[in-house]
Amino acid sequence: MTIEITPIYGIGEIGPGADLAAIFLAALHDAEFVLLDGDVLVVTHKAVSKAENAVARFDDDEDQRRAIIAGEATAILRRRGDLVITETRHGFICANAGVDRSNMPEGLLALLPHDPDRSAQRLRTKIRRATGADIAVVITDTFGRPWRKGLTDVAIGVAGMPALVDYRGTTDTFGRTLTVTEVALVDEVAAAADLVMGKAKSVPLAVVRGLDYPAGEGRATDLVRPADEDMFR
Repeated sequence: MTIEITPIYGIGEIGPGADLAAIFLAALHDAEFVLLDGDVLVVTHKAVSKAENAVARFDDDEDQRRAIIAGEATAILRRRGDLVITETRHGFICANAGVDRSNMPEGLLALLPHDPDRSAQRLRTKIRRATGADIAVVITDTFGRPWRKGLTDVAIGVAGMPALVDYRGTTDTFGRTLTVTEVALVDEVAAAADLVMGKAKSVPLAVVRGLDYPAGEGRATDLVRPADEDMFR
């Protein structure tokens, strides 16, 4: 299996109320990129947040930033200096409730979309209708990870493909039955796409082609570990 990941350039700044599907379709047309069945569109959440006006005014005041984070969090789990580990309304455990100023115009902070799975579904529906291609959509954000340094992109919204692939009950190469193996497929897609999208390239869209993923519908919230399974809370 060969997988191709193509960044789509020339999209520009996204404004409030923007029609992301129309913008992305125009950029794909300009790039002479024709979508095929099975393609996965990977979209940075900031493009979605800007279009959905999921932003907050910010006057470069630290107390104001803390108040915005508190308003986006449903629980504060840890604090260390300016860093706050929070739970969001989506169930995500992340730094600062996903509130971020990187790649944002002066005076604005990006918030997480209210319902990223729904945002992914709306985008998928519009693009499928326009192109006839049976595509999937993954919306990403950058998260830190317990136990390991460094950041990576993960999926916070998905439509048109499973979020998890469950291998429990199948056998490994030695014939042993797998009992705990679930693969976070959409997180792998998100991290792979970030290799071409980057953090400072102004590329909010990439297309992953050639991925052999199972049929079915998943949600990014499928990836949230229930509190009673979380050994670190």
